[in-house]
Amino acid sequence: QVRLVESEGGLFQPGESLSLSCVASVSSLSHYAMGWYRQFPGKQREQRELVATISSGNIPNYANSVKGRATNSRNNDKKMVALRLDNRKPEDTDLYSCQAHNEYQGFKSWGQGAQVVVSS
Repeated sequence: QVRLVESEGGLFQPGESLSLSCVASVSSLSHYAMGWYRQFPGKQREQRELVATISSGNIPNYANSVKGRATNSRNNDKKMVALRLDNRKPEDTDLYSCQAHNEYQGFKSWGQGAQVVVSS
C-alpha cells in the first residue's frame, strides 16, 4: 500500500480556481496511475466517481463534468499529482480523494480526502 496525503480543501466562491495536490510515500511513482475521485454526500466510499486520472505514461483522462476546466498533472520527481479546477461551481462540492494505482501489480491506495465546498 501507498500512503497518500492530500492538501487541504476549503470553502471557495463560485468561479474561483482550486488546486489540490497529493503526495505519495513511495520509492518511485513511475509505475502508478494517479487519480482524483469525488464522493457525493450520503454515498458510500465504494461509489466514488472519477474526476480525473493520469497514467504512468502521462496520459490524462477527465470526467465529462470537468472537461475543459480541469488539469491533472504529475511530477514523478516530487512524487505528487496536482489537480487544478477552474470556474468552480456549487455542484463541485464534494470530498475529493487521491488514488494511486500500481499498473504492474494492480493494487490501489487511497488518501483520506479533501473536503471542498463551493458556495457564495
